[in-house]
Amino acid sequence: MEFNKLGYSILADFYSDIERDQIVQRLETNQLDNDSIQNNKDLYAIRQLLKNVPELTKILFNENLLHLLNTLFDSEYFLTKAIYFDKPPKSNWFVPYHQDLSISVDTKVDIENYINWTFKKGQYGVQPPTKILEDTITVRIHLDDTNENNGALKVIPKSHLKGIIRHDSEHWIIENEHACNVKKGGVMLMKPLILHASNKSTNTKGRRVIHLEFNKNELNNSLNWLEKLLVD
Repeated sequence: MEFNKLGYSILADFYSDIERDQIVQRLETNQLDNDSIQNNKDLYAIRQLLKNVPELTKILFNENLLHLLNTLFDSEYFLTKAIYFDKPPKSNWFVPYHQDLSISVDTKVDIENYINWTFKKGQYGVQPPTKILEDTITVRIHLDDTNENNGALKVIPKSHLKGIIRHDSEHWIIENEHACNVKKGGVMLMKPLILHASNKSTNTKGRRVIHLEFNKNELNNSLNWLEKLLVD
């Protein structure tokens, strides 16, 4: 399968224009608490998205997404993280190459193979055993046309096959870069261990993305996923 081989895949026309408009409307009209959002004009990120905007759940988990997840996972799976990102023209930033190594959990516990603890925006993050990261599948839902001019992700195909890569490792090789251009309503699938980055926007168009992570593994007995949500 292309996704498992390359570490990413792009699927067009995943959400209809009506579904996409419904998602945008709910994001714009919901009044969230100050920990998640400054105000609707400066909406850069909403963490724990489906907790803050639960009415999005039914729209996001449409027939296409459920079919895709049932195809990708060979056993029961669940949502582990949901974030809304906006890269508006007035808040533009560059993200260097990296791997996504942190998961969100409900508490901090001193246990083996869980390292690099953080506490940001009121929630704990930790780097879990590599197996957990290898089994994670990220689905990025694009609400705007995204290309090299407004911060599309760049990836290094197949880099996820090398496991966790240190910056000073011989495997940290930035070559054969691919820009993941996605039309609005499309999705990008991604393995979190793939090397990825994004440039600053060079036009006036925003880049709004809903980032969903899924897994099939429970954590240590003393630790739970912060946002675990079973998918019907």
